[in-house]
Amino acid sequence: MTGSSGTRPAAFVVWALTRAVLLLWVTKVVTPPGLDVTSDVSVIYHGWSEVLRSGSYPQSDVTWQYPPVAALAILSPALLPFLDYATAFFVLAFLCDALVLGMLLRASDGPGRRAAGVWVWVAGVPLLGTTAYARYDVMVTAVAVAALLAGLRHPRVLGALAAFGALLKVWPALLLAGTARGRATRLAWGTAAAVAAGLLLVCVAAAPGALAFLGFQRDRGTEVESLGALVFHVWRQFGWEGRVELHYGSLEFLGPHVPLVSTLALGLSVAAFGWLLVWRLRARTFGVSTPADAAFTAVLLFTTTSRVISPQYMLWLVGLAAVCLVLRESRMGWPAVLVVAATGVTQLEFPIGFVHVVTSDAQGLTLMFLRNGLLVAACVLAAVRLWRDTVRTPVREEVQEAVAEPALSRAGRADTPASAP
Repeated sequence: MTGSSGTRPAAFVVWALTRAVLLLWVTKVVTPPGLDVTSDVSVIYHGWSEVLRSGSYPQSDVTWQYPPVAALAILSPALLPFLDYATAFFVLAFLCDALVLGMLLRASDGPGRRAAGVWVWVAGVPLLGTTAYARYDVMVTAVAVAALLAGLRHPRVLGALAAFGALLKVWPALLLAGTARGRATRLAWGTAAAVAAGLLLVCVAAAPGALAFLGFQRDRGTEVESLGALVFHVWRQFGWEGRVELHYGSLEFLGPHVPLVSTLALGLSVAAFGWLLVWRLRARTFGVSTPADAAFTAVLLFTTTSRVISPQYMLWLVGLAAVCLVLRESRMGWPAVLVVAATGVTQLEFPIGFVHVVTSDAQGLTLMFLRNGLLVAACVLAAVRLWRDTVRTPVREEVQEAVAEPALSRAGRADTPASAP
């Protein structure tokens, strides 16, 4: 159905109720189940903000693995000086959540639009639990949603916001994967390159350590929640001698054969990039939903094959799925459902059941196979649907030409004197 007057109040009421619960949880008015994830804001983010305010990036901290514009997100609580750092951050996360809701509600109204995308966002965010507001990914997702929606009419705005988002957290660069060939691609990609170069130059000139994140990100290993980690979760049951330790800001497997699995995971990401490149070269039909569908598929592929699938990454997928489902033309319905389901399972494994994941017990194994299995299924389904909707195979073209040729011949004969009755 299209966005309607009945949908708006219903969506807003559900959104308001669920977000009130999230705010009560992150501010610890009510204690949620599982680990306390808010310390990343009150301790780590706050500590980074002090370093940034001193005029340098946290270049001596290996957990700083973010592009230089991420400094704006870390410093953003200063916009609310009457609140302590953590509370201000949670309020800003809430406001970004509200901004995404507003953009989706507006986009869902009109011909060729529907309200399904609004409900994906309304339901998907609270399924992640406190992690949704205790990381700055909701801010990045708001930029990405704005970029895709603006890009429906303004390729330059898409390019500028994608570049800004990429320097916040890299992945929004993939928003450019599905721009229509020709003028739209030239405008979007050209603007993105210019904006990214300008922002990067400003950041490098503004403070030392702007590019330190590149080395820290390169050295990361196989995080316990990743697809590759399933190898060691299972192998542990048969006597694998490795261990789980805090490494580069997350709990990773360390021990025999971990470098090999990490390399294979990188190989999967390269293969995903190769498929995306082939799709881009072969695609012939670019519809209204193609940029959003391609962005969703690309981010889904790279998230699933990553050496690290942190819980907050699910916000990216929920946001992009919501944009897809606002557009009636999109066929990403089932991949979106799988992503929303995977988001719910993610909260069960982190923060609620993380001890089971770390110890690789039966519950932890079940949760990781279920969550990562849902992501793999979503990847396959999204990729197949994107390919079928946009790529004409040579066989299909030959069949169309074979059918069209006799028809044209008959039409030609009908116009000649010899064929007249």
